[in-house]
Amino acid sequence: MTNFTGLDLAQPLLRAIAEEGYDTPTPIQAQAIPYLLEGQDLMGIAQTGTGKTAAFALPLLHRLSKSGGREDGRAPKRAARALILAPTRELAGQIYACIKTYSRHMGLRSAVVYGGVSIRGQITAMARGVDILVATPGRLLDLMNQNFVRLDWVETYILDEADRMLDMGFAPDVRRITAALPKQRQTAMFSATMANTVRGLAESLLNDPITVEVAPVATTVERIDQRVLFVPKAKKRALLAELLNGDDIGRVLVFTRTKHGADAVARHLERGGVQAGVIHGNKSQNHRERAIKGFSSGRMRVLVATDIAARGIDVDGVTHVINFDLPNEPDSYVHRIGRTGRAGAVGTAISFCDIEEKAYLRDIEKTIRQSVPVFEDHSFHCPVIASDPGTTRKKQDGRNGANSPRKGGNNRNRKPQWKRNNARKAA
Repeated sequence: MTNFTGLDLAQPLLRAIAEEGYDTPTPIQAQAIPYLLEGQDLMGIAQTGTGKTAAFALPLLHRLSKSGGREDGRAPKRAARALILAPTRELAGQIYACIKTYSRHMGLRSAVVYGGVSIRGQITAMARGVDILVATPGRLLDLMNQNFVRLDWVETYILDEADRMLDMGFAPDVRRITAALPKQRQTAMFSATMANTVRGLAESLLNDPITVEVAPVATTVERIDQRVLFVPKAKKRALLAELLNGDDIGRVLVFTRTKHGADAVARHLERGGVQAGVIHGNKSQNHRERAIKGFSSGRMRVLVATDIAARGIDVDGVTHVINFDLPNEPDSYVHRIGRTGRAGAVGTAISFCDIEEKAYLRDIEKTIRQSVPVFEDHSFHCPVIASDPGTTRKKQDGRNGANSPRKGGNNRNRKPQWKRNNARKAA
C-alpha cells in the first residue's frame, strides 16, 4: 500500500486527508484499515507516534458515512453509533480533535466527555444523539448512571491505549461499560504492549480478532538519540537549568515521577526566568488545556509533566524529552521519549539517573533491548554513580520497589487504594 487512495475510503475522507498533507499510510494504518473496513474485530499493537488514531478513526468514519442499515443512520437522543474509550482527558481530547479534522466534510456529529470540567455541556452535547462519542471511563459512567447516555445503539467500540487503561485501574469500569453495549458490534483494541492483562481483556471483548503488530519497542526508540547522565539527586535542578541554556534545545518535555516533583521543577525554572507549564492529575482541566496550548503555540518552551497527565499529548516540534526522574515502569520510558522524533524528525532524549534509580535504568535497557549511551563528557556527569552497581530494588506491582508495603502487612500483590483512586481521578 503506497497511498491512501488505495484504501478505498470515502471521497470526503480522502479530501480531508489530502488537506492535512497526508499521502502515505503508516504501517499500522496500512495493515489495520482494510480489516476494520471489512468489519472485523482487531487487536492492534503499536507504540505512540505510529499513527494509530487514524488507523481506527478513518475506517470508523468511512463506515459511519453509510447508513449502516439503521433508517437514516442517525442515533436517537442520548445515544451514539460509535464509542471510543481513552484512559486520560488529554488523549480523549486528541482523538476528538482528529475525528473533527477527518470528518469535516461528512456532516457527522461527535462529542467528547471527560472529568475535570462541567458535566452540563456534555449532557447538552449528547441530548440529540451523536455518531461518535469519545470518552474517559469515569465520566462516561457518571453520564450513564444519570441516564444522559445510552449505549444500546453502539455499532463500533474502540479501546485506545488499553494497557494504560488497565494500569490506571479502569478494568472494572471498562467491563461495566462493555456490558451495556449490544452483543452484535465491531470491537477494536489498541495497546502499546501485549501484557497478560491486556491479552485477558482482549479475549473477553474481541470476537475472532485479527492481530496487527508494528513498531516493536526496540525499533521505536532507535530513531531517537538517547543519552543518560549519572547525577546526584541534589544537582538535578541545576543540571536541567544548564541544559535548557543550550542553543540546540528548542521545545522540551520534562518528565517527573510525582505531581509534587513536577510543581517543584516548574517553580525552579520560573525563578530562573524559564517559562514553563506544568500538568498533572491535581491540575484542573482548564489549567491543563492552557498549559498544553501555551506549549504547542511556543509561548512556553518547557512543559513539565507526570506520566498519567502527559498521556495523549501530541505536540509537533518537540526537540527534546528530559527524564528528570527515571520512570519506575520501563514501558513509560518508551512512551515518554516517543513524544520527540515524530513524523521522521530527529529527537533527543536525556535521562538523569541518581544512585537510587540505577535499577530502573537496568529495567529500561532490558525492555528496549539496548544500552542507553552515557553522557560522560558533561561537567555534571558523576563517575562515582556511574561505576556503582546501584541499589537492587524489589519489584512490586509492576514497579521497582515503589511504595513498598510496611512490615507486617501482606500487600505484595495489591496496588494501594489511594494509587488506584488517584489514577482514576486523573481521567
